[in-house]
This record gives sequence, C-alpha cells and structure tokens, in this order.
Amino acid sequence: QVQLVESGGGLVQPGGSLRLSCAASGSIFGTYAVGWYRQAPGNQRELVARLTSGGSTNYADSVKGRFTISRDNAKNTVYLQMNSLKPEDTAVYYCNAGGNLYVTGRYWGQGTQVTVSS
Repeated sequence: QVQLVESGGGLVQPGGSLRLSCAASGSIFGTYAVGWYRQAPGNQRELVARLTSGGSTNYADSVKGRFTISRDNAKNTVYLQMNSLKPEDTAVYYCNAGGNLYVTGRYWGQGTQVTVSS
C-alpha cells in the first residue's frame, strides 16, 4: 500500500513557476513508476507527466519544454517543476504511483490546486 500527499499548489501569475511535491509512504516506493495528472473543471483527468524507476519519462505535448518531473527516492518524494505557466494550466494536480511509463498506477493522492491568473 502506498499513500501519497501532494503540496506546493497555489496562485501564480502567467509566466510564473511553481514546484509541486508528492510525499509517499512505503519502503518500496523507489521501484514504482510515478506520475502527475491534472483535472480542470468540466474536464476529464489527464496525464501531465510520468517517470519510471529507471528514469524514462513521458510528457503531455501541452507541457513539453515547460514542466519537469523528477524524484528523490531517498526522500520518497516526487516533484513537478512547472515553468512558463499559462492560464490553461489551471487545474487540480494529482500524484500517481504504480503502473509503468504509459499505464496509470492504482495509487492516487488527494490533489493540490494550481491557479494561473493575473
């Protein structure tokens, strides 16, 4: 069983940056693929980025070149660095664990709100 807790969301102006964190429980977290997803009001939850235990990444086209997913296995933490934020990045962001590079895992966090607005 893995428990995930996101943090770092907030209000930021267009063009700004935020770094989201996801703290995980479980000693085998380092073996899991991890990911970030987002859901805007009225929309389905969508992939933002995924990262395997081996370091392979998969990004949504809409965030390529702006967002970076990373992990610190010693701290059981996953990060999402978000730069050049746009209003359309506004959503609740969810951390995910399990699965593989292209398959969503079974474990979810509770989500953290990101609002990009002037």
